[in-house]
Amino acid sequence: MIRTAVAFALVLMTMVPAAAKTLVAEVDLSDQILTVIYKGQPLAQWKVSTGRAGFRTPTGTFRPMRMHREYFSRQYDDAPMPNAIFYDRGYAIHGSYETRSLGRPASHGCVRLHPADAQKLFDLVVTVGPENTAITVRR
Repeated sequence: MIRTAVAFALVLMTMVPAAAKTLVAEVDLSDQILTVIYKGQPLAQWKVSTGRAGFRTPTGTFRPMRMHREYFSRQYDDAPMPNAIFYDRGYAIHGSYETRSLGRPASHGCVRLHPADAQKLFDLVVTVGPENTAITVRR
């Protein structure tokens, strides 16, 4: 999986000059899909799980605030949150081992991805830099 993520990042890096890098992770709450957009071009689309009934996923446009390869939720029984990209207070895009829930609301508000997809997104953000990354969450 690491080779795939690295190859994906290398392909991305060769597409445009370094100065023009722009990455957008666009989350569609209605469709439960995250679209990865690089320099205006969609690169990937993955199923997600966002806030279930009683738990909201904040909407808006954000920048990554902090990132952790390995993170465990202090609020939810040390639940694993691999490749976590925190973007608004305690909300993050992160991997989840509850892959059967992907494609429908199931989280406490975070954006859950398949662990392999979370790793790819994390690696892309590292490659282009958090300062060149936007996270957009919309209904």
